[in-house]
Amino acid sequence: MPQTLPQALLLQARTRGAAIALRYKRLGIWHTRSWSELADEVAQLAAALHQRNFGPDDNVLIISQARHEALLLALAAQWLGGSVTLLDPERDNRALLAELRPRFVLAQDLDALQQLDERQVVLYLDGRGLNQHLDDGLIAYADLIATTPPPACATQWGRTAFVFYADTPLRLNHDQLLAGARALVEREHLSADEEALAARVFAASGQARYLLAPWLHAGFRLNFPEALATRDTDRRELGPTLVLGTRESYGRLELWVRERLPMPGTFSHRLYHWALQPSRWAVRRWLGHWLVRRPLRDVLGMSRLRVPLLVGPPLTPESAAFFGALGIRPRAWQEPQHHTTSDHLLSQSARRALHARTH
Repeated sequence: MPQTLPQALLLQARTRGAAIALRYKRLGIWHTRSWSELADEVAQLAAALHQRNFGPDDNVLIISQARHEALLLALAAQWLGGSVTLLDPERDNRALLAELRPRFVLAQDLDALQQLDERQVVLYLDGRGLNQHLDDGLIAYADLIATTPPPACATQWGRTAFVFYADTPLRLNHDQLLAGARALVEREHLSADEEALAARVFAASGQARYLLAPWLHAGFRLNFPEALATRDTDRRELGPTLVLGTRESYGRLELWVRERLPMPGTFSHRLYHWALQPSRWAVRRWLGHWLVRRPLRDVLGMSRLRVPLLVGPPLTPESAAFFGALGIRPRAWQEPQHHTTSDHLLSQSARRALHARTH
């Protein structure tokens, strides 16, 4: 049984090597990677990090939206026994970054890069606007190559895999993530045939616990939208069977639908309400499904949805009723409640600042 996330990847590569593991969209075109291709890419990235003196006690800090490159670099760092800190690029992280003083950073774009004061090994994904910074020793993700093979994949199951920052740091170990993945796969009856969409920001522990780790354990397909702005269109194209969301993300979809409903008093508006009302009559339920509920699920990109997951606070009663009428009832999985500091990631001043905020 795999002890770490990279070991789970290697197991999928050995058992299901040619199967599609990951899809991502660029310039409107979907690209695919098989499990064996992913394992090879992660191994090459691990070798490149190793050549740059990344070791088991090091951490890669990633400031990025959900991008497949960020995921592969995270697995490469964990391959070497290191950990990964994930920050939301939409937030102002400058104060925290000044305390952490990371040695290895992956920045999504210029905005993320400008949050950094001190830096040593900095990779970037999107080079637009970086011309004046390219003399600062920045490395394009695509140029992160190695001339030697990677060391053996680390096997320490109790080591930190991810660190997240909210009020206090939250550290998740490999064993926690894989145990949680096994529990979710068993409870939700997940299989390798699932299609999942990675549309949430990476800097959320629920993404690691209820999407990334189950993906590696169950071997289903993980899909990355082109951008946050295209996630709804991309979801409609894919028709995922597994969706992970929060109260806010489900509420956003509900609002999007409600804003496009027919005007009150029209026949279409009356039909909408008639179709969503519960009924004991089979014919009415059948008509309501094909005339309203099924088209609405198609518009939401949820026509094939089998496993709707909810992380964090429950849906509002209005949202629960709305999605329930469509036959969508998200199952709640809670974020972890225990928060622990990872001392080797924090400077002395950062620990003092965190202590002051929590006491």
